[in-house]
Amino acid sequence: MNGLLRPARRTTLADDVYESVRTLVMDHAVAPGERINIDALARRLEVSPTPVREALARLESDGLVRKRPLAGYTAAPLLTRAEFDELVEMRLILETASARRVAERFARRAADGGNGSDGPAGELAELRREAELPDQVPGTEGFAAIAAFTAQDARFHHLLAERSGNRMLHSAVVRLRAHLHLFRLHFPTAHYGTSAREHLRIVDAIGTGDPDAAGTAIRDHLLAAADRHLPFFEGTRCG
Repeated sequence: MNGLLRPARRTTLADDVYESVRTLVMDHAVAPGERINIDALARRLEVSPTPVREALARLESDGLVRKRPLAGYTAAPLLTRAEFDELVEMRLILETASARRVAERFARRAADGGNGSDGPAGELAELRREAELPDQVPGTEGFAAIAAFTAQDARFHHLLAERSGNRMLHSAVVRLRAHLHLFRLHFPTAHYGTSAREHLRIVDAIGTGDPDAAGTAIRDHLLAAADRHLPFFEGTRCG
C-alpha cells in the first residue's frame, strides 16, 4: 500500500481517514474480500487506530466493507451479475417513482402559480444545475479521477428522490449507495457527457409536468447506465 495513501490532515482527521480508506477500497488497492489490517492502516496514515475504526464503521454502512465477529473487517466483494441485475431492478422501481412524483408535484405547483427561487421554476433550475456532471480530474487516475463525478451523480439522483416529497422513498434511494457499488466495477469515463445529457432529459420531462414522460426518461437513463457497466461482466466471464 506504500505510495497509495498520504498522511491524514489533522484538521479534518475523521473525514480524511474515511476518504483515504474509501479510495483504497474503490481502487481495489484493498482487494474485494481482502481482510483489512487496522493497525497497518493507522501506521500508514500516521493516526491512532480509533479514526480508522470510525472510518470502517462508516464504510460498513456504505456497504463497502463487512465486519464479522472475531474476524474484523474485509472489503466487500464486487457485485455479481445477479446482484447487479437486482440493484438495477430496485433503482427502476424506486427512482421511476421518484421522478413521477416530482413531475406531479411540479405540475401542481405550476398550476397554483408559484414563482420565485423557491417556486417550480426555481426548483427546475436547481435540478438542471445538479444534472450537470464534472469531467475527469486532470492528472489523476483511478477513483480520484472520478470521485467528483460519482458524488455529483449521486447528488442528482438523491435530490430527485428528496423532491418526491416521500421521505421513506428518499431514504431507500440513498441507502442503496448504488453509485459506489457500480463504480467499483469499472470506470466508464467515456460516457460522462452521455450521463449528463440523460440527466437533463429527465429534468426537461419533469418540466412538462407529465409523470409518464418523467418516468420514461429516468427509466431510459437507468437502463442505458446499466448497459454501460455490462462490459465488466463480459470481461469477467471471458477471463
